[in-house]
Amino acid sequence: MDISIANEQIAAGQARMEKSIEHLEAQLLVLRAGKANVHVLDSITVDYYGAPTPLAQVASVTVPDARTILVQPWEKKLLPVIEKAILVANIGFTPQNNGEQIRINVPPLTEERRKDLVKQVKNEGEQARMSLRSARHETIEAIRKLKKDGLSEDLAKDAEAEMQKIIDSYVKKVDEALSRKEAEIMKV
Repeated sequence: MDISIANEQIAAGQARMEKSIEHLEAQLLVLRAGKANVHVLDSITVDYYGAPTPLAQVASVTVPDARTILVQPWEKKLLPVIEKAILVANIGFTPQNNGEQIRINVPPLTEERRKDLVKQVKNEGEQARMSLRSARHETIEAIRKLKKDGLSEDLAKDAEAEMQKIIDSYVKKVDEALSRKEAEIMKV
């Protein structure tokens, strides 16, 4: 048995780790940091002809200035539906419907809210680390199984060492993403 099979396991583990990082970055985008950001509305779905549809597929969402989010539906009859969906989402915004579009004023964050958001960021980071550790564990288990099936002990140890180097680099990426988001949130 050769090293290429172990390399396939490492590549699969690395792909799972990459997905964990992508998920973390998507979660961090949704957390607001005191200024208007269209991504805070990403999780909102509206009832569009009986089907739950993401807000971005039924309206144009823009940020005209640092404190305002503008939602311009493509069909005027969706204004009350979108307004209700934003209120029900409980993301801390009060939409203002002027009959043409929905304006959302983003209030500045209080110190207490900033600390709560930092806790959320740290929680997301821990979830990402757990996902990374799980991917490493699954990969190392697969390598050990290959060792039982005939992979040499030296190749197995090399593969495990390579997996450890990979997870270390991904944990560093998580830490960097968290520190960037924390700095963004705490910046007044």
